[in-house]
Amino acid sequence: MSRWIIPIAVLPGTVLVLVPALIAWATRDGPQAAEFAGFDSVLFWLAVLSGLPSAALSIWSMTMFFRFGEGTAAPWDPPRRLVVAGPYRHVRNPMLTGVFGLLIVEALCLQSWPLAAWTAVVIAGNAIYFPLVEEPKLLARFGEDYRQYCRHVRRWLPRLRPWSQPAE
Repeated sequence: MSRWIIPIAVLPGTVLVLVPALIAWATRDGPQAAEFAGFDSVLFWLAVLSGLPSAALSIWSMTMFFRFGEGTAAPWDPPRRLVVAGPYRHVRNPMLTGVFGLLIVEALCLQSWPLAAWTAVVIAGNAIYFPLVEEPKLLARFGEDYRQYCRHVRRWLPRLRPWSQPAE
């Protein structure tokens, strides 16, 4: 169990909780201070409703890593098997796609431009990191199976119909 909890606490915990809390704290007295939209705000409810699929996508993705990949999303405990089940049949990085959605929800619910800027930094950083660092490592680890997967499943934008790996 701790094998799964530590990567969740460290990776999404830092991006979704720790850094946004530090940003909110650092900007609390300035003109960019976070201000909760409130339960009576349409913006709040639109953000929450759009955040539910993002949270579900991230959780579902993590369970697929544990169940089929025999590993975690953490660099120190990567999956031993290529995961092409569940949401990974639609998009290559569903966990991060969900995290991006949750960051947008936070920025909207807290009506915070600094949190919106943090969201942009996280998205841009991953847009650079994945093709330059993560994907070459996955290609080295999983070879032709990963190359074929990349040809059929996009990095960030989901396919409408799930891709199925051809039977061998």
